[in-house]
Amino acid sequence: MLQKLFSKTEGQLVTPEDYVEVDVTDAASVAGLGKVGIKIDKLADFSDTERILRELRDGSVIFLKIKTLREKDMGELKRSIERLKRTVLAQNGDIVGIEQDWLILTPEFAVVHK
Repeated sequence: MLQKLFSKTEGQLVTPEDYVEVDVTDAASVAGLGKVGIKIDKLADFSDTERILRELRDGSVIFLKIKTLREKDMGELKRSIERLKRTVLAQNGDIVGIEQDWLILTPEFAVVHK
């Protein structure tokens, strides 16, 4: 069934020949190439450390809010940051503190210029 479409801006008749068919499966496979995932996450407990490291290993750049754990338990925060730091440096990534409440963790292919 062929429907007649009208352009809202000009009120002109739009025919099916005015459109190009796009194969969505091809677009989906190309969309992921060359893009870097950036995640914003929160470190509320030491147990969150493993989830954050998993995201980092998957290639995401992570903006990590540490304020919650810093206010809750400074010893647990130090333990968590030490674990994050060891893993990031072992993978040739980068870890940088931003003020008192944020860390940026990057995988090997990204660098934070200081």
